[in-house]
Amino acid sequence: MLTVRNLRKSFGAVVAVSDVSFVVEAGQIVGLLGPNGAGKTTTVSMIAGLVAPERGEVLIEGKPLRGDRDPLKRRMGLVPQEVALYEELSARENLWFFGSLFGLAGAALDRAISKVLEVVELAERARDRVGTFSGGMKRRLNLAAGLLHDPDIILLDEPTVGVDPQSRNAIFDNLEDLRRQGKALLYTTHYMEEAERLADRVVVIDHGNVVADDTVAGVQSMAASGTDGRATLETAFLALTGKRLRD
Repeated sequence: MLTVRNLRKSFGAVVAVSDVSFVVEAGQIVGLLGPNGAGKTTTVSMIAGLVAPERGEVLIEGKPLRGDRDPLKRRMGLVPQEVALYEELSARENLWFFGSLFGLAGAALDRAISKVLEVVELAERARDRVGTFSGGMKRRLNLAAGLLHDPDIILLDEPTVGVDPQSRNAIFDNLEDLRRQGKALLYTTHYMEEAERLADRVVVIDHGNVVADDTVAGVQSMAASGTDGRATLETAFLALTGKRLRD
């Protein structure tokens, strides 16, 4: 469904992404992992068309994505790291605005809004101002905005940052249901337990390059065993990227 091939992007003398390639199949969640500054968000931004790569290409079902106005871009939905909502508007008004950006209108937009609000369990708060929402509710509404146009490919950049366990579990349930529907999901996170629960495959990037691309078990096998005789994804991640602080 989604092929990322030899992406590169630098900002001045800093090479944020050097040479990143991987594939996300339909009905699959791929976890994109890496230390701070490894190039995860820049990679997602290039896939979404927000940042132009210096080299490489993004393909959807084998067809290259050509710029911001390419109709293929409508097949992708983005859930950004920062909550992108207007707090003075209601949940429904936010979704109406974002839906209109995708060309939805009238009854079709009303149906799409009602559907995604049910999915993220916010239907009863549809007319409430977003400024009154908890952090978890905002994260769930952020997810709903990315699903409005029923995309085939969903890019999620750390969608559970700062949420409580209940909201995190609700988001996980949503993503697992989307996978069952045959969607292709790319999921960046710093939480190894999230990747262990959700990911069919894991891509680890460091210093702008892919250092591992395998199943969770395959990546774990790259590391020395933990104290219980079995490597965890966290020990494998540290073995691949080192323990030096990146902040």
